[in-house]
Amino acid sequence: MSDQSLRERMESDLKDALRSGNQDAKDTIRFTLAAIKNAEIDKGRPLTDEEALAVLQQQAKRRADAIDQFKSGNRADLVEREEAQLRILEQYLPASMSDEELKALVAQTIGDVGATGPKDMGKVMPVVIERAAGRADGRRLSGAVRDELAKLS
Repeated sequence: MSDQSLRERMESDLKDALRSGNQDAKDTIRFTLAAIKNAEIDKGRPLTDEEALAVLQQQAKRRADAIDQFKSGNRADLVEREEAQLRILEQYLPASMSDEELKALVAQTIGDVGATGPKDMGKVMPVVIERAAGRADGRRLSGAVRDELAKLS
């Protein structure tokens, strides 16, 4: 990232959203900054950029889950709102890993931890999650690890 912390960038963008009257950005950024503040209160100290990024990823995951729920409930109005908020949050998240990058990361990690089959999923997942550093969600990671480990058995 730049010299500016994630939180500073969000606060600056919130001011811009307030000036421009962008309601979706205003609401989304305010809510996310409040979640970061709550996490800081829980920890009793300011969050590092990595910890703030984890909060941001959690917020994005909530939006994605809500989109799925609203789609199954035929609530197009709410799907639209959640998708707009998710697009705003994605501006702050690192670029997603491509399928090729993910596959290479998983293969490398399996080799590094010495996994021999599906029973080693528990050994591989924590390392893959750490190495992915927020560039792929847990569902994608576990699917890729499961597929690669299945090939070994």
